[in-house]
Amino acid sequence: METLEIPLYSSYIKAGSQEAHKRGITMERHHFLAFDLGAESGRAILGTLEESRLTTRELNRFPNRPVSLLGHYHWNILDLHEKIKESLILGLKEAAVQPESIGIDTWGVDFGLLSRDGSLLGFPYSYRDSRTAGAMEELTSRIPAAQIYAWTGVQFLRFNTLFQLYSMVRDRSPYLDLAAHLLFMPDLFNYFLTGEKTTEFTIASTSQMLDPRRRVWCEPLLEVLNLPLEILPEVISPGTVIGPLEREIARQTGLADTLVIATAGHDTAAAIAAVPALEEGWAYISSGTWSLMGVETPMPMINEEARQANFTNEGGVAGTIRFLKNITGLWLIQQCRREWSSKSPLSYEEITRLAESAPPLKSLIDPDWADFLNPPSMTEAIRDFCLRTGQPVPATASEIVRCVLESLALKYRFALDQIRRLTETEIRCIHLIGGGSKNKLLCQFTADATGLPVIAGPAEATACGNLMVQALALGYVRSLIEIREVIKNSFEPRIYEPRDSHRWERAYDCYRHLLEETGK
Repeated sequence: METLEIPLYSSYIKAGSQEAHKRGITMERHHFLAFDLGAESGRAILGTLEESRLTTRELNRFPNRPVSLLGHYHWNILDLHEKIKESLILGLKEAAVQPESIGIDTWGVDFGLLSRDGSLLGFPYSYRDSRTAGAMEELTSRIPAAQIYAWTGVQFLRFNTLFQLYSMVRDRSPYLDLAAHLLFMPDLFNYFLTGEKTTEFTIASTSQMLDPRRRVWCEPLLEVLNLPLEILPEVISPGTVIGPLEREIARQTGLADTLVIATAGHDTAAAIAAVPALEEGWAYISSGTWSLMGVETPMPMINEEARQANFTNEGGVAGTIRFLKNITGLWLIQQCRREWSSKSPLSYEEITRLAESAPPLKSLIDPDWADFLNPPSMTEAIRDFCLRTGQPVPATASEIVRCVLESLALKYRFALDQIRRLTETEIRCIHLIGGGSKNKLLCQFTADATGLPVIAGPAEATACGNLMVQALALGYVRSLIEIREVIKNSFEPRIYEPRDSHRWERAYDCYRHLLEETGK
């Protein structure tokens, strides 16, 4: 089997920011369209690249929530496809431009199955569906967890693609007998638009079925699942041109000359490509429904200590590896807000302002507590955690939000200590990107808890990375360092300096004991 060839990380490092400045990155005006589909909403972002600067404009925003069907959670894939087509038409009609290309990024691990004639076999399951209960434990009783990690270098989460597929094997799903192809979510949307079946590297790397060293599928795992290798398309690099829009979609949208590009299909990979960092010595937090905290490395870091800490090695742009920890993020607040909105609609800004008035560091939780995955009531789950651990129970919305934000910041500190130990890397600052970068309280708490400056922004890092990988595919930038040059030129970050270090150090000592008591 051939190894996927990806531009070397070392070539990115050697280029250096000074050389990029010397060459200069000048270009005519070019338009691209990014679809950033998250677990809560989807966005269509028009990007314009001109003279080393990227400007963005939101053309469309639409909800994306799993739907309950016969006791299971599924993604409404057909509705999302229609929203993508509507956004393509809006781009031409309202923005009066025809994008040169489009790219789609989504969350990881979920997938759709196609029959031999290319038909979709049912609605893709949501990773929060309960069908994977017990699957991870059952599979690791057949293949030791240490062996799976040695093959894949991916963290163990019960909803990883590997365990979703195992649950289907265990439950004798008839779909597996009919399936000829498996496509991850961005690859599935690309297929709907072009008719081409491809799998992009960064999204494939979230599955826990890919060898990150050779960038090929792990055949021993497929054998255990009794899946033929042919069900998984060949892995392609981020920044690969897939082809033009399928004829009927081109007719419906009026975009006959627009190309579909396999951008960094995993939203976190796209976001990390847009970190405006030109020097070494930084960590990142991609903050949204999930918080992904880690560092960029040239090669996977696969060893027993990394496995015990549940760190993952996932693909990045230009041959990089994202060595990171998954931390439950703003999902906690999103679910609380949904409960509160039924009585009194509150914006995220209003919720955060409420938290400012609450007592500091009164109650703390582990954001990754299993009962927070998809509880009937998030507010009750948070209160129950505090009650179980002998802490004051937050009574008001302001106390709950403060508890969540402070706990997230302290969990970041815990992950930061692990990263330093595992990588032996000096980290001098944290780049906090994504939607969470707009939350001033979270950014300040993160600086306070970690004792490091936090550089916040861009908020739309995922869309920006998506757009710039399209520019890379079409030759308008030549490297990851040039992508980051453009992002740095285009967006003004906000810097948060650490403060009140003694209080946060005391809180962190207590927090580590809390994690020990709860098994994390």
